Amino acid sequence: MTYLQDGPAVSATTVTDRDLGCGAGLLGRDDRSLEDNMRRLLTLATAMGLMAITACGGDDDGGSGDASERKQLTVYSSLPLQGASRPQTVAMVNGIELALEQAGGRAGDFDIRYESLDGSTAQAGSWTPEATSSNAREAALNDNTAAYIGEFNSGASAVSMPILNEGGVPQISPANTAVGLTSDDPGAETGEPEKYYPTGERHYVRIVPKDTIQAAALATVMEQDGCSRVFMTNDKEVYGAGLARNIQNAGKRQGLQILANEAIDKNAANFRSLAASAARQDADCFVYAGITANNAVQLYKDFAAALPDAKLYGPDGVAESGFVDPKEGGIPRRVGRRTKVTVATLAPDQYPPQGREFFDAFRQKYGDDNPDPYAIYGYEAMRLALDAIERSGTGEKPDIIDALFETQDRESVLGTYSIDDNGDTTLTSYGVYTVKGGKLTFDKTIEAASARE
Repeated sequence: MTYLQDGPAVSATTVTDRDLGCGAGLLGRDDRSLEDNMRRLLTLATAMGLMAITACGGDDDGGSGDASERKQLTVYSSLPLQGASRPQTVAMVNGIELALEQAGGRAGDFDIRYESLDGSTAQAGSWTPEATSSNAREAALNDNTAAYIGEFNSGASAVSMPILNEGGVPQISPANTAVGLTSDDPGAETGEPEKYYPTGERHYVRIVPKDTIQAAALATVMEQDGCSRVFMTNDKEVYGAGLARNIQNAGKRQGLQILANEAIDKNAANFRSLAASAARQDADCFVYAGITANNAVQLYKDFAAALPDAKLYGPDGVAESGFVDPKEGGIPRRVGRRTKVTVATLAPDQYPPQGREFFDAFRQKYGDDNPDPYAIYGYEAMRLALDAIERSGTGEKPDIIDALFETQDRESVLGTYSIDDNGDTTLTSYGVYTVKGGKLTFDKTIEAASARE
């Protein structure tokens, strides 16, 4: 998908005076020999190729404002466009395209070309290291790359970030929450975040709150709902394992007893024995830290059966139709009625005026009366990229990175935020969603600023 493409190739089979414009006069219109005119034509064609003549005499068209003279830069996105996450990522791509369209395909003095890359495979049904690293290499090898919007999954960013860092490519994630991508705060693994920045310089920012915030939101909701004995599982990925550690920490602060933090095998046929263990420990609540693609639906079905009176919770990793909608292979409705999910998106009417205007424009362009909440993050990621490119002045990667990290008090569709020295947003709001009729339904906003303490 591109907004600005190179023009058609010019055929050299026939050259007329009209094709050559003012240069045609150099051929002469007297009785010079055909051989003499052909020599002049070849000389002129060579000169045109080397000097890119754009004007003749007094027909100056304004100089640098001409589209043919503006530098073209490329913004890539890398998102899993196949599998359970497809509804969310397609909405993100649509948001990205809408932002670029509203900007007229430009950022400052630069024309912007957008290319959407798929970080997933049909066979896997989710992101893969191979597809993700291929996308990152493509962006890193393109001298005209200005920004890379991705990834959707934190584990995928753990793959792409070192590649993009070595290539000096500015990276904006519209969805990553894993703590270790940007800091060594609780929840990070040994070696994080340094291993993602082999050059020693930062290139990555994100516009969603990190998992210290999400974990605090989950723990707050569970405490408010009367949970006391919580059984937890995680999917062992960068995102899931890190979030689980944060939930443990936040749960303790809320007075919750976390009975277990069990890593699951995503290829297991079922999780009945693990669920039976939770029942033996009298768990009254269950929470999973991970993504839908790692067998989350089977996990919830088994725990719901073993804990018939327990409340069930999940993070943004399962906030998608592939998890909540039975028609798309999601959890049964009887399980959904007991489930709550946190995600850093709010109901359209909970956003500031700019955000509400975005949803109106999105509905009008795509005919979608109920836009996926993630669409606004794709939109803001592109808006931030375009703003940073313009503020850079040069369109050069190092200057764009500097501009991203200099983002302060930005008034956006998400609200007013800044980017801190680690590349994290200062936004802290999380939405709590219930599952009704196979759909995520906004319940309330949790302001988890205390998670930074």
